[in-house]
Amino acid sequence: MDLFCRFQEIVPLNAGNVLVIEDNEPAAKWLALISQAINKPGKDESSSSDEDSATPQFACSEAKSNMNYCLVASKQMVGIFLSVWVRRELVQHVGHLRVATIGRGIMGCLGNKGCIAMSMSLHRTSFCFVCSHLASGEKEGDELKRNSDVAEILKSAQFPRICKSPCRRIPERILDHDRVIWFGDLNYRVALSYQETRSLLRNNDWNSLLERDQLKIEREAGRVFNGWKEGKITFAPTYKYSQNSDIYAGETVKSKKKRRTPAWCDRILWHGNGMEQLQYLRGESKFSDHRPVCAVFAAQAEMNNRYRKACLGADSRIPSDELIPQRHSFY
Repeated sequence: MDLFCRFQEIVPLNAGNVLVIEDNEPAAKWLALISQAINKPGKDESSSSDEDSATPQFACSEAKSNMNYCLVASKQMVGIFLSVWVRRELVQHVGHLRVATIGRGIMGCLGNKGCIAMSMSLHRTSFCFVCSHLASGEKEGDELKRNSDVAEILKSAQFPRICKSPCRRIPERILDHDRVIWFGDLNYRVALSYQETRSLLRNNDWNSLLERDQLKIEREAGRVFNGWKEGKITFAPTYKYSQNSDIYAGETVKSKKKRRTPAWCDRILWHGNGMEQLQYLRGESKFSDHRPVCAVFAAQAEMNNRYRKACLGADSRIPSDELIPQRHSFY
């Protein structure tokens, strides 16, 4: 089982962090916290049902085993942080670890927006994890900026070349990989006014609201993420909340300029065969103006013409509050 943890805005996106020296102290602290959380002993099977229900129970039985996890790669780009953890017995089967970063922020190149992409192989199957923060804004036409970010990331992200193997091709681009998972604050909004959106939310009419979701519209029109998949969304919009509350920010601010229409900004998509999404859900921690989103996948990994199924995602033994930083998003 692989575990990949993604944080956003682990440092404030101020001029000092964007233009001068990157503050990597928060990343080091988070690595220590993640390691402590995922390597602690599993829960006693006799735990009460109330305690067990506090954390999602993932569908893969292997996730319930008391396994130790090892960090195999991590990378920070300004506020974006991505780490990949693997069960200790699988570390020997992980190879070709490489990282690529693409800045799409200020002047179209700085790292306050953009992505971190990690490439690796597990046995004979290549995996790529893409963690991104795309262009913000809810004005008409801002979705085209986000489409442009995605296109530029797919075009420009290139992993370092390594020695060629006579038996297999080592991928150099994101879409060259057998299995790809893309996640983060994609920032796509809802193509409705604030009042129309709030009316649908009051009636819990998420289906009508999802019909106006920009990412859904842009994908169906073939303008972004062609050939990618996303699981069914069964949770409320994840953005924008007032701090430490369950209230969307528009209900508490007086200025219309600061008001934000609720939207599903935080998403997880995948590309390639041999993958099945088992869960797609959001957490309810109130640390941020976003709600955290997570997913679990079952993915096949080829082992000398045989396939082994593994789980990809967060471990069911980890309470989400132990992994999620204050003020920042976690995937």
